[in-house]
Amino acid sequence: MNEAQLDTSGIAVKPPFTWQDVYNSPAMRMARRFVSNYLAVIGLIVLLTLLGVGILAPYIAPYDPNAVNLQRINQPPTIENVLGTDGVGRDNLSRIIYGARVSLTVGVFSVSLYVLIGVILGTVSGYFGGRVDDFIMRFTEVIMCFPTFPLLLILVNLLGANVINIVLVIGIFGWTGIARLVRGQVLQLRTLDYIVAARSIGCSEATIMFRHMLPNLLGPLLVAATLGIGGAILAEAGLSFLGLGIVRPTPSWGSMLSEARSPAVLVSQTWQWLAPGIAISLSVLAVNFIGDGLRDALGSRNSLRV
Repeated sequence: MNEAQLDTSGIAVKPPFTWQDVYNSPAMRMARRFVSNYLAVIGLIVLLTLLGVGILAPYIAPYDPNAVNLQRINQPPTIENVLGTDGVGRDNLSRIIYGARVSLTVGVFSVSLYVLIGVILGTVSGYFGGRVDDFIMRFTEVIMCFPTFPLLLILVNLLGANVINIVLVIGIFGWTGIARLVRGQVLQLRTLDYIVAARSIGCSEATIMFRHMLPNLLGPLLVAATLGIGGAILAEAGLSFLGLGIVRPTPSWGSMLSEARSPAVLVSQTWQWLAPGIAISLSVLAVNFIGDGLRDALGSRNSLRV
């Protein structure tokens, strides 16, 4: 440990900042623990690859994903169509690439929305307690009573099947677990000395909640949000599979599975469903591996450290 040096007046002077301080910082220690988890690293690489594929879809897709070619209906994989074609001659690889946009957009933005809602409600509930806590928690329990997926089916059917509505529906009804998690953490934080000190010097309630408490919740929130992305991707795929997700012909992994669900296709045209199924599985496994890696990396440090 670097010792403080004394200047000519005898006052302790903080030693200069070094790269060793960066290497030993909490963030770098967490990063080293995360990198030591090989599955988490592989998951991160897969997820970043899928994100890059989705962003660069117009430049890397070999064909227009909605271009119908009746001369190449249900063609097996070839050099021209690496993953074959579907029932109207569209290139499956191009549709997989564009489908990554839909699935990852729904996953990231819906989880971001419900994390925001859950953080606000959970923080207010845990900090103020009393009647405020009772009201918010009883409301949370009422929302949790509704079966999530049937509710998604009904609301998406009523509002219309598009990316925005799916994101809103998943986000508005997915916040309950985050709210309960944040409330439990805030109940512990609000009794700590630094919170009492901040309150005693006149800090506003909003400043205490969102400036002093919220940074100490980032670890558990990051893990929960990462794991939630996988659930959102599966929810979108399920809705699209049932015909209530993304409006066709917009490519979606779930709608590609729906188009390939006939017994004849399942048996004799495996390329129709195998590629979107693998894409869904890889994306969900990737975010789950990342979530497990973050949980292990953050687990060895005190999440309530100030």
